[in-house]
Amino acid sequence: MRKEAVRAQEAGEELPEAQPGYHAAFAANAPRAPVHALLRPGSTVWRTARAHRASVLVDAAGYYAALRSAMLAARSSIDIVGWDLDSRTPLVGESGRPDDDLPVTLAAFLSALVRRNPALRVRLLLWDYSLIYALERELAPFYSFNWRTPKQIEICLDDSAPLGGSQHQKLVVIDNRIAFCGGLDITSRRWDTPHHKPDDPRRTDPRGASYPPFHDLQMMVDGPAAAALGDLVRQRWRWAACEQLKPPAGAGAAADGWPAAVTPDFLDVDIGISRTVPEADTAPAIREVEALHLALIGAAERHIYIENQFLTAAGVAEALAARMRKCPGLELVMVAPRRYPGWVESQAMQGGRARFMQVLDAAGVMERVRLVCPVVSGADGSQTDIFVHSKLMIVDDLALRVGSANLANRSMTIDSECDLTVIAANETQRAGVAAVRARLLGEHLGLAAEDVERRLSQPDASLLALIDASSAAAGARRVLQPVDPQLADETLEGIGALADPQPSDGLSASGDKAPRKRWRGWMKAALALGVLVVMGLAWQYSPFVEPQKLAHFLGQMADRPWAPALVLVIFILGDLVLFPVNLLILGTITVFGGWQGAVLAGSAALASAFTTYCFGRWLGGPMLRRLIGPRINRVRQNLDNKSVVAVVTLRLLPIAPFSIVNLVCGTIRLGLRDYLIGTAMGLVPGLIVISAVGNQLVRLITHPTLEQGLLFGGFVLLWTLVTLGLQRLFSRARRTA
Repeated sequence: MRKEAVRAQEAGEELPEAQPGYHAAFAANAPRAPVHALLRPGSTVWRTARAHRASVLVDAAGYYAALRSAMLAARSSIDIVGWDLDSRTPLVGESGRPDDDLPVTLAAFLSALVRRNPALRVRLLLWDYSLIYALERELAPFYSFNWRTPKQIEICLDDSAPLGGSQHQKLVVIDNRIAFCGGLDITSRRWDTPHHKPDDPRRTDPRGASYPPFHDLQMMVDGPAAAALGDLVRQRWRWAACEQLKPPAGAGAAADGWPAAVTPDFLDVDIGISRTVPEADTAPAIREVEALHLALIGAAERHIYIENQFLTAAGVAEALAARMRKCPGLELVMVAPRRYPGWVESQAMQGGRARFMQVLDAAGVMERVRLVCPVVSGADGSQTDIFVHSKLMIVDDLALRVGSANLANRSMTIDSECDLTVIAANETQRAGVAAVRARLLGEHLGLAAEDVERRLSQPDASLLALIDASSAAAGARRVLQPVDPQLADETLEGIGALADPQPSDGLSASGDKAPRKRWRGWMKAALALGVLVVMGLAWQYSPFVEPQKLAHFLGQMADRPWAPALVLVIFILGDLVLFPVNLLILGTITVFGGWQGAVLAGSAALASAFTTYCFGRWLGGPMLRRLIGPRINRVRQNLDNKSVVAVVTLRLLPIAPFSIVNLVCGTIRLGLRDYLIGTAMGLVPGLIVISAVGNQLVRLITHPTLEQGLLFGGFVLLWTLVTLGLQRLFSRARRTA
């Protein structure tokens, strides 16, 4: 295996499939590879493309200033892909104020741009995030970006990530001429300057709360490299919105919108674009990010300089350890946060980082390794840690890599990522790589970049000696302090396994098919079942609820003569506000009992479906798209033949909520007879199973025992199995129709 790894790199071939010990074998034995062997399309990169200009933007103030300037020059399109977006983000540079007469915050600024240029289109692709992050984010980004802005601005929530994964790419492409890629989202609690003043009053979130100093990076490119990132954005839009976008005219041309204030770090340089795309039902995982990390480590000889939020990827740790054993003069510096906010993050990622460091310690190379955190001193002498969010690797003067991928297991497998890499092909580009490293070290150590460059240009220069000496200097206000990695509580190691799952050994080839939520439905069903069982057990022992009284109250409500009419009104109103129809059905059956409740719930659901169908027909397609966004295309795509089978399939498949399907069927003017028949047929299986669940729920309320709770959970599991089975059946019938 070691010989195969070395031979593949020397020949510029695709990496062989990984086996146990592969990462270490490859890194330990790989000789210094030529440029073409490091950037290999289909293996370590998706593709390479030339940038007329490329620059590394340090910290959000520099990025936001350059981004604002580039957006001001936009002609036809601004496409933004993000893990998070916040409409209230101030898009300003180091001054904290805009240099133009347009609004400060993101949504207002974009709105002003499209009003000034009606031909401009703005598309925002935002991860349809986990509820875990709900308290950290803007509560209603769809409302902020879609309903409160002009119609040229459109947002799509991307839910294509597998369960536990995320859409983690951070990209902006303007007119296919200028593009940005890195670790920075345009969201709250990101803005800071390279000074990282501990008490900077401008560093506050939209609620006015201050936050600690924050360090991150973004790379800006133009020309064909920007056009290639535009292709990537359009690919992601197609997956999320089921809509093919055409590239703007003049794609890849020299970008006349390059911000005048930004001096390029590189001219006429080839950019490697690497991705992580999770495994799909119909396509293998794309793990170019992981493959290129191994290749770069295998090419290192003197220095590896890393800035990264997370350090947990076991394969990367093994590769680093193996290469450092192979090269006795190789030094490794890793700049990272001292600690992580939040209990889950600290348990999952801090423990993983400790294990990462244990791999290096076991290799006997720790005297040439530094794990450090940047620290800044205030006027009173107090020290404040700077939170490191960047994702950067610099290898010697050879390679510079900036992107969204953390050195974490999840960034190699279940999160979507995008990194940009420069492999220096000449002395000018080598000087550019060295200059970026000097600028970053100068920021962290309070030194001039020129001074850092001069010290590191010496034949026997040591990164470690520079850091140690500068941090120990009397009166130093900017230092890199050692970090003591600490293992998490061993009893909670399962949290790390869930939050940062270990990748499989195989490195898969690239693909171009949309990622699908493999096993996602089953895992969600299992999670829901667990929650319901726990709720049932909690109900039994709750001192605050009297089940018999509640059952009596529900029985009295069902006896009222106006109860059926109230149910009808509730279903229609719930349908209009996108309330889950299955919960309404379950509640109705629970209150009215058995088959009587099932008939009433089915009739009310059919009546509400008819009402929203008529509403959608009245609204029309353009207005409905404005209300619910481009994911309307998913429903349209599945109603292409406008048949009863198509409607039944759509009712059973979790493509879109019940209400959205009703509205779209109305806008495309689907035949009312086929629509109602298909809806009724799609509701019947669920009604039958939910009736059984509802009856069992009543028994659980009136006789709350462990046996009743488990039986209720069994009925819920049956409901899930029946639904999934019918989904498969009707999907197959539709494909063969």
